[in-house]
Amino acid sequence: MAHLQDIRGAGLGLKRELIPQLKQQYGQPWLQHLQFMEIAPENWIGAGGKYAADLAWFAGRYPIVCHGLCLSLGGPDPLNLDFLRQVKQFLVDFDIPLYSEHLSYCSDAANGYLYDLLPMPFTEEAVHHVAQRIRQTQEILERRVAVENTSFYAAAPISTMAESTFINAVLEEADCHLHLDINNVYVNSVNFGFDPYAFLSQMPAKRIVYGHIAGHLQVEPDLLVDTHGAAVIDPVWQLLEFAYQTLGVFPTLLERDTHIPPLPELMQEVDRVHHAQQAAQHPRPHEAIA
Repeated sequence: MAHLQDIRGAGLGLKRELIPQLKQQYGQPWLQHLQFMEIAPENWIGAGGKYAADLAWFAGRYPIVCHGLCLSLGGPDPLNLDFLRQVKQFLVDFDIPLYSEHLSYCSDAANGYLYDLLPMPFTEEAVHHVAQRIRQTQEILERRVAVENTSFYAAAPISTMAESTFINAVLEEADCHLHLDINNVYVNSVNFGFDPYAFLSQMPAKRIVYGHIAGHLQVEPDLLVDTHGAAVIDPVWQLLEFAYQTLGVFPTLLERDTHIPPLPELMQEVDRVHHAQQAAQHPRPHEAIA
């Protein structure tokens, strides 16, 4: 049986385009730093035949986490309880120890799913609203979930607190885990002009269960879009290294959703995550003395 502590090291999102390469190369030394995988349950629930067999193959060899796309934790309409019950059974069927979702909303009662992750207003009322929905989710799934800090492109005009304050308040009231996305921190820091290092320093290390790192698209000098369609840039790698030094080393997964290169190219970034984790755990002698 998989446990939360089995999620460790460096991970990679399991995309169907990568399945043949991963299965063919499984056990090769150059894949040794790949230690866990992530899937979106919406893309796999109800899948049968070859897809179900593929997922079972990976679940038998790697710890897997589920990262949801459509629960809309911050939305105004009721939670989709039927979907949550499907998620619960899916986690059991494939022995998946963790489910995470975005700290945002992506639906409303009038328009259904909006196919984008929209920012919540950072207010005390919103803290209570989303924390109650996270607690309800945890009660149904009978486990703690993790919520991810999201990227956004327009701030809610009625916000009364900083994003970092909002995140901490939600985590405390809901008593849930934090899924820390380093690229989202960087994207928001450029789009809204704040210090990403100060932001990371305010995150609660004890609640971080795993993290994301990814590439993005630069549209303008002060506008980045979180596409997961490019290589990770150096400032984001530097933020990850700072996070390890400040918050401790946590499992970290590479997201790549579009323009997916061959597996060896992706593994260069997975390996870089691993090496950053090792460097933070075993500092160089002069760093340790300093």
